[in-house]
Amino acid sequence: MKNKVKTVKEAIRLIKDGDCIAVTAAGLIGYPEYIVRMLEEKFLSEGHPNRLTLYSGCGHGVPMKNLGDGHFAHSGFLKKVVCSHPDVVPSVRDMIERNEIEAYVLPQGILNQLYRSSAARQPGILSKIGMGTYIDPRQDGGKMNRVTTRDIVRVMELDGEEWLFYESQPVTVAIVRGTTADENGNISIEKEALRLEILEAALAAKASGGIVIVQVERLAAAHSIPAKQVVIPGEIVDAVVVADDVAKDHRQTDGTLYSPYKSGELRAPFGVAAESAVELTPADIICRRAVFELQKGAIVNVGVGVGAGVGRAAAVENMADQMTFTLELGAIGGTPQQGSDFGSSVNPDSFLAHPSMFDFYHGGNLDITFLGAAQIDAEGNVNVSRFGGRPAGQGGFIDISQSSKKIVFCTYFKTKGFRAVVDAKGIHITKEGTIPKFVSGVEQITFNGDFARRRKQEVIIVTEHCVFQLGDKGMMLTELAPGIDLERDILGQMEFKPLISPDLKRMDSRIFKVGRMGCFDTPDAFGE
Repeated sequence: MKNKVKTVKEAIRLIKDGDCIAVTAAGLIGYPEYIVRMLEEKFLSEGHPNRLTLYSGCGHGVPMKNLGDGHFAHSGFLKKVVCSHPDVVPSVRDMIERNEIEAYVLPQGILNQLYRSSAARQPGILSKIGMGTYIDPRQDGGKMNRVTTRDIVRVMELDGEEWLFYESQPVTVAIVRGTTADENGNISIEKEALRLEILEAALAAKASGGIVIVQVERLAAAHSIPAKQVVIPGEIVDAVVVADDVAKDHRQTDGTLYSPYKSGELRAPFGVAAESAVELTPADIICRRAVFELQKGAIVNVGVGVGAGVGRAAAVENMADQMTFTLELGAIGGTPQQGSDFGSSVNPDSFLAHPSMFDFYHGGNLDITFLGAAQIDAEGNVNVSRFGGRPAGQGGFIDISQSSKKIVFCTYFKTKGFRAVVDAKGIHITKEGTIPKFVSGVEQITFNGDFARRRKQEVIIVTEHCVFQLGDKGMMLTELAPGIDLERDILGQMEFKPLISPDLKRMDSRIFKVGRMGCFDTPDAFGE
């Protein structure tokens, strides 16, 4: 087998005008930054390659940083994007909003599973995921602006039952990342924080007669990577590019250059991932109240947003051996990380490939998920995907919320300008937010409350002000935080009047006291 190692200029010369490029990452975890940055430079200097289609299985970027898919945000460089979360790449999102490019925003799990249908030359996927949301062609069909007109999602009936059919999308170039490549192009991922969908995207490209380019940190002699550690065999790799500057272009996560505790190579000493806050914020109150919804033995998902802190709040309660935290990006077990490390987990037990994790979720194995919410209405519909016309997208939100047995939405009660102080007596609002989250009607349906009720899903909404539950008759207020007035702080700040539980109570006082709550210390503390 010939040597697959090339310079970055030699590798990107393989990419042609009009290609459909699949780039794999989660945020900046696993992003082939060096190759994409040099591809951008080639376009800016030569005008080629141009009119590209970008297939992006997760949000690839960080707001306020010109990294990740932001490198593609130039007029003429992109023709179309098929993605799940454009809000993390503001420059591309703005092009969508200005109608400069075609754009489809699909559920993250479906989008990643489409790599496999493309790899097998199958026409697409039949799924219930997306029904009743803006993905449903009876609403928007996943199309995000007026220049996007072709339907790639349609309703089909099979044996008297409705399904959504998602068309496979051809991939002609896969740009992915690993840790080590041998001279024959075999790829291992020992230092990466996730498995991602690198193999699936590579196979999709080869099925279309396309090319596979892999960015790595280091090289090894031919045949020196143990066979079971090879994630992408060299037979399907066309070019290997070694990152020029690992600290700049090959970081493990946006916030971490490298940690063996995130890659699963080592386990962090006990307690490293379970530090308690020295003072509490409104976000802490939301997460601490949310952990009360956990159950012994549960398979748990933690999403982006305020709810990302649930993993840390649970770790403080020494609950790691009582349940399994998972991330849709593929990590199983351990403690999910927040902020610039979101998407990774400290002390994971195992990793699934990105599409396989969604197989696990779609198959009904997820007991509870903690998700964010931007707008909620009286019917229990939730919007996280469009605000004031801005196409934010939703990542894996639809896949997860429609698959989980129990959903806990973690959100501030109001936004923009909200300020509050937390002490042992409760929460004290110093400035109320100016934008309501509980509205008369959501701008776009990312979660359909009626669909959830018909499927008997349990839905809880936790805020720092109060707690709601979605029932057969709509949204019901069940708890108030200490320091919150029902009329002034709740009913007077909502665009609809919720049902009020006859057993309305105050949140557990332990939530507002610094340190461990001890809510699961007794043998009978866990709900079953």
